[in-house]
Amino acid sequence: MSPMQTLFPNIDWAEIGQACIDTLLMLGGSLLFTVVLGLPLGIWLFLTARGQLHAKPKLYGVLSLVVNVLRSVPFIILMILLIPVTKAITGVSIGIRGAIVPLVIGAAPFLARLVETALREVDRGVIEASQAMGATTRQIVTRVLLPEARPGLIAGATVTAVALVGYTAMGGIVGAGGLGALAYQYGYNGYKPDYMLVTVALLVVLVQILQSLGDRLVTRYSRR
Repeated sequence: MSPMQTLFPNIDWAEIGQACIDTLLMLGGSLLFTVVLGLPLGIWLFLTARGQLHAKPKLYGVLSLVVNVLRSVPFIILMILLIPVTKAITGVSIGIRGAIVPLVIGAAPFLARLVETALREVDRGVIEASQAMGATTRQIVTRVLLPEARPGLIAGATVTAVALVGYTAMGGIVGAGGLGALAYQYGYNGYKPDYMLVTVALLVVLVQILQSLGDRLVTRYSRR
């Protein structure tokens, strides 16, 4: 018997490998759509806030309310509530495809708030100078706000990616698959602590990789 079999007698490593792939697929797919939805939502939150380029307090109030409501619902409850929506969009309510819809709906508002915060950190003088030169709102957003806020935006995306890792693990309880499903099915229900230990260790490693990559990108694009 090999040392790995001695330490982890119950582990099916092929199953662990497939669970890692499933987790990465859920993370990659949900992060992509989260950025696609969360970035514009965050920009609109910034633009429509009081005192900004397109101040519309009523619209901002509606957007802010929607974001706050979605952020306040615990993710595992959100997954259950969205089962009919998920099934209507993807045709399934479990598995990788079934997990991506609630993952995106749960994470996009979170990212939107981080985007709004990053954009608020941009020097107001730079925005006013662009307006004085006749730049349109689109030009200010694409050529001033986003480039100037890039380190903060990358940091926000990193925090969101780390949060999504936790969401995918919780999703395993309701049939999303991945490492969370193995931890719940074998580690918790099956009383196999080695499964729990390995899955948690792999999730910690994944979080560390994501955080390190995000930190490096923030350092690279930060202006000193």
